[in-house]
Order: sequence, then structure tokens, then C-alpha cells
Amino acid sequence: MRRKIVAGNWKMHGSLQANAELLGALAAAPRAACEVVVCAPFPYLAQAQQRLAGSAVAWGAQDCSAHELGAYTGEVSVAMLGEFGCSHVIVGHSERRAYHGEADAVVAAKALRVLDAGMRPIVCVGETLQQRERDETEVVVGQQLDAVAHLLGARMSAVVLAYEPVWAIGTGRTATPAQAQQVHAFIRARLQHHGVEAETVPLLYGGSVKPDNAAELFAQPDIDGGLIGGASLKAADFLAIVSAA
Repeated sequence: MRRKIVAGNWKMHGSLQANAELLGALAAAPRAACEVVVCAPFPYLAQAQQRLAGSAVAWGAQDCSAHELGAYTGEVSVAMLGEFGCSHVIVGHSERRAYHGEADAVVAAKALRVLDAGMRPIVCVGETLQQRERDETEVVVGQQLDAVAHLLGARMSAVVLAYEPVWAIGTGRTATPAQAQQVHAFIRARLQHHGVEAETVPLLYGGSVKPDNAAELFAQPDIDGGLIGGASLKAADFLAIVSAA
């Protein structure tokens, strides 16, 4: 049976003072029935490690380099993330794909780096509004998924996948539970097509998940939790979503 996962993605938000309050509240909360992860900006990973160590909440990063080491100014290697105790790393987030031109092959290479370092990649896939309106959701998501599956092979069973419809990220719009479930079911079937033990792979939904819609989304048969953006910055909201899972 797959254990549900709720992962918070702070994106480019945070300060030492605000983080201390948020992390303190998360660390003090009762142990949840699901797995809980906080993905903080690179400069705050040491703070997350310090505040969350010994708690039931894990911490991770929002990205990593596809390179092992070298002259890559501004990039952060998986080995560096490992030194801060990261358990998870988000790769292929739609903002990385859109704003930094990350191709599917780069996302796959990053996922492999994360696995090789003993951490778990949270691989994001999703379509834009224009692609959805052209009925290209399965084509786009399938291509993004295939690139990772072809490189990882049987190791694909060790990843976490997050479906994030780009049109529902930070817009206030949310895919209906039925819409989200339809794509999640497609993803699980696609994994099966690649020979992956699909029933063991957690599939998260990411796209304006809030306390008032989390329970209905998480009740869908192929949705195993959420990748939470804005709501992960408020302890009460994030913990309410964790409770819904």
C-alpha cells in the first residue's frame, strides 16, 4: 500500500525569522499518518536541518544540478544537498521548465543524479492551459514522463511523481478532482507500459491545493498526496492539508 506524501514547496519565499516560526510549528505538530516533506530554498537548508532534525518532518531541496561537480557557477550538486540531510529533491518543476528552459532530458538527468545520491526525486510533469485546450494533456505529460522512464528504467519505481497542471499553479484555479484523477490514472497506466510496478509509485497533485479542497483531491484512487505551494508557507494551512492526507 502506498503511503501518502505531502510535500511543501516554498519556492523563492522565506526569511530566517519567518522560517523559524514555520519550522517550529511543523516540528511541534503531532506525528502525521502521511509522510511530510519541506522543500526550502538552498540558503535555508541548514536552518531546516537544524529545526526539523529529530521530528517527523523531512526536508529537501527545490532543484539540483545535472552535473556531479565542476565549473558551473551558481549551481548546487546533489552531494552538497546530501550534506544537509536532504531526503527529497524536486526536479522538473514547471517554473524551471518555463523560466530556465529545462528540457525533458535535463530533468531526467537530474532525477538520476538524485537517485544516485541516495535521495528521492519528486519529478514534476504537467501541461499548460493552451496545451490542455488543444487536448494535448496526455501527449505532453506522456513525453515528459517517458524521458525520465527511458533513462531510469527499473529505478523509476523509486521516484515520486507530481502532476502539476501549469494552468492551476498560483492562479487560484484548480483541476477538479475528476480532472486530476483522470491524468493520474493515465500516468499510472503509462508507468505500467514502461514495465514499472506502477502501484508502488506515489503520484502527487500540485496546483492550488488548499485546506478546503485537499480532502476531496486526496480521496481519488490514484492521488497519493500533494505538492503544495503557497499553502505550505502558513503552518495552519499546511498542517490542515497534511491532516486531510
